[in-house]
Amino acid sequence: MNFLKSGLQTVLGSQEPGHQPSGAETVERLVERVTSSTLLDDRRDACRALKAMSKKYRVEVGAQGMPALVQILEMDRADPEIIGYCLDTLCCITSPEQFDEEAENPNITVNIGEQFTEMLIKSNENVTLVLNCLEEYDFRVRWSAIKLLTSLLANRPKEIQEIVLVSPMGVSKLMDLLIDSREVIRNDALLLLIQLTKGNANIQKIVAFENAFDRLFDVIKEEGCSDGGIVVEDCLILMLNLLKNNPSNQQFFKEGSYIQRLAPMFVISPEQEEIGMTPQKVSNLLCMLQIVRSLVSPINPQHVVSSCQKAMRSSGLLEALCNILMGSGVSPDILTETINTVAEVIRGDSNNQEYFNSFLAPSNPPRPALIVLLMSMVNEKQPLPLRCAVLYCFQSFLYKNETGQNALVQTLLPSTAQVSSLTSGQLLCGGLFSTDPLSNWFSAVSLAHGLLENPTQKEQLLRVLLATSVGSTPVSLLQQCTQLLQQANCKFQTKVSLLMLLAVWLSHCPLSVKTFLSTPGTVAYLIAQISANEHDDNEYLIQGLCAFLMGISIQFNDNSVQGSKRDDLCQLLIKRIGLDTFGAKLGEVSKHENYSRSAKQPQIRIRASSDLLLDYEFCKLFKALEAVITKTVSNFGNGAENITELTLSQEASGLVGQYKDIIRDQDNRLKNLQEQLQMAEAVSAQLKVNLEQAQTTNSQLSDQNILLKAQLQAASDLQKNTQQSPFHVLSAQGETPHHQAAMESLQNQLSAVTFQQQEQQSKTIYLEAENRRLLDELDGFRSRVSEAEKSATESRSDLDKLRRDQEDLMELLTDQETKIGSYRQLLKQLGHKLDDDSDEDEEEKAENGET
Repeated sequence: MNFLKSGLQTVLGSQEPGHQPSGAETVERLVERVTSSTLLDDRRDACRALKAMSKKYRVEVGAQGMPALVQILEMDRADPEIIGYCLDTLCCITSPEQFDEEAENPNITVNIGEQFTEMLIKSNENVTLVLNCLEEYDFRVRWSAIKLLTSLLANRPKEIQEIVLVSPMGVSKLMDLLIDSREVIRNDALLLLIQLTKGNANIQKIVAFENAFDRLFDVIKEEGCSDGGIVVEDCLILMLNLLKNNPSNQQFFKEGSYIQRLAPMFVISPEQEEIGMTPQKVSNLLCMLQIVRSLVSPINPQHVVSSCQKAMRSSGLLEALCNILMGSGVSPDILTETINTVAEVIRGDSNNQEYFNSFLAPSNPPRPALIVLLMSMVNEKQPLPLRCAVLYCFQSFLYKNETGQNALVQTLLPSTAQVSSLTSGQLLCGGLFSTDPLSNWFSAVSLAHGLLENPTQKEQLLRVLLATSVGSTPVSLLQQCTQLLQQANCKFQTKVSLLMLLAVWLSHCPLSVKTFLSTPGTVAYLIAQISANEHDDNEYLIQGLCAFLMGISIQFNDNSVQGSKRDDLCQLLIKRIGLDTFGAKLGEVSKHENYSRSAKQPQIRIRASSDLLLDYEFCKLFKALEAVITKTVSNFGNGAENITELTLSQEASGLVGQYKDIIRDQDNRLKNLQEQLQMAEAVSAQLKVNLEQAQTTNSQLSDQNILLKAQLQAASDLQKNTQQSPFHVLSAQGETPHHQAAMESLQNQLSAVTFQQQEQQSKTIYLEAENRRLLDELDGFRSRVSEAEKSATESRSDLDKLRRDQEDLMELLTDQETKIGSYRQLLKQLGHKLDDDSDEDEEEKAENGET
């Protein structure tokens, strides 16, 4: 403090005895010295003093000195020392943190640094001045500029990003800091770039274009790769910022072969497996896994995901991930995130799915890695995040994988071969009927994913028989699921999972619907659940799922079960529940808070086990079928006596209208194509005429060219002979001007004809090429017209067939009405009283004029 006081006295001069200036007065005099002193040393000393006071008197220094400090940045760029003091002072007054020195200052507010930042960046040129300071190699200037930009970004990130984006070479100046040999500057520059690239795709693209990935991998290699310290983690975080939700950078990363550079970093040495990983190694691995997932996330464009998945398999990255998956000494966090990463690397890629299915765990005897993971999923002692990750991995393995779905169902079907090891089907059935509700949920959802968009396996699964106890008659899996659903002690999560499984199983599979409706008690249970009046969110969800399952049983009903045909079920709904109540109960599913959360993404993200309710793929199925089911049931409720005939009639009418629209569109297309064909033929004919004219003109010009060349050669020979003959020297001298003029004229004519000939040849070549192009277009038009005519003919024939079918249907309906009328007359003659006789009697009286 004594040194500070003596320094201030030196700068400010001697004070009157007994007068102690306040902090504001001292700052005012220092600012005046900065702005008015002509000597650089005086301004430098004043800046040094302002820097020393900027923490305790931040408000005074910022309010009075900011314009002066900006002036220093403009005028004194040649002196690194004063620029360093100036930047440090600005960094203090804009700092988002509160200093210990200002704890007792009543003028300090919480966001004082943010307020001064707003003042400083009102002019973009001020931030540009700070960016220009990065070009100075002096340590004090460059480091201080980095710290100041970091403070500004912390306070006003969006505004600083926009300023840097429009600043000339702004991003390039920041990227150059990564190759600074001084680690402090390089490391702080990493932190600055991490903040700068958050949430700004344009800056991310520019940073990647500035060779960021190469520089980051160089730093990572220099720091020890995945075994390195916090600097490696910072590099990985910056890399993740550049890749996440940025398809352009993802494609650039893949095409630049950076996946191949990332793959070796996942190899874990045997020593690390034995003694475990350091906390920093765990952090680095988690960041690396996040980078891999950013490249193959399901929300990315499919072409980017596919190309990255292929590169990960060929580079050995998938193999390294599987080794971590089955390795020993791996922490739970790393294991869970690795499972999620493997899930997205194999999701939808048949080759990666096949590789993962064939990967064996190093156990005795060796078991498929998939089986080991499923054993963890149905084990209630395992951590919940791990079980959710295994489910996501299994779902990804089955996604668009008919071979995997078929193999899963085959493990459940009766077989003559002896199976000595556990299978995926056995594990899932064991979990489906265990006493743990979470195991029920995980197993039911897994089985549902084995049936998605695979009607064949839905029918095959109907053959699965279960032995409930020793000596008892085996029951089908479908029957066991329905019996478990109807038990009084069935838990809420178990009910939800079974209803989802049955909905997926029955949708688009009439045979499954037939089997379900043939099971005793199923329809009665669904009606009882839908008509219940409990006012609880969980019960609302169960009622909605039951309504959905009933709707599926109506929509995909083939009318083969007596008493449970489409119209029977609809009549039951109307009498026992009502259409409005049914629609309201059906809508309860999408209104549930878990629905919107589950429908966002395939991966399960939950806070507690009670959040495991609806599945992503089930939500997609519900969204696709809700409106269809509502329309089907509503149509019956609007007066249709026979839903089958109504549906057939509507379908026929709809198809007729659809085919009419198709034919109309094809007729319009055919007309347009014929008009284009006529125009093309006319243009082609005109081009042929032009081509013939051009060829004729070219031939004429070629003849003129030959003639002029002969005349020029003759004139040249005559001149040469005249000059060489001694007897005609005088005569030749007299005729030389005439000969020269004639030769020049011939040469000019020859040049003109040659030019015309070349020009005409060019035109001819162009016309020939244009003619060939038009001929190709004509062929294309003719083929398209032919295809359109063929398609129109087929559509007309289909339309005629539909009309004939509709006429046959109308004839059948007419015959049926005639038969019904004759039967009614017969019943009346026999003395039977019909329900609507009174109405008919009144109509007859009205016709006869009776009152």
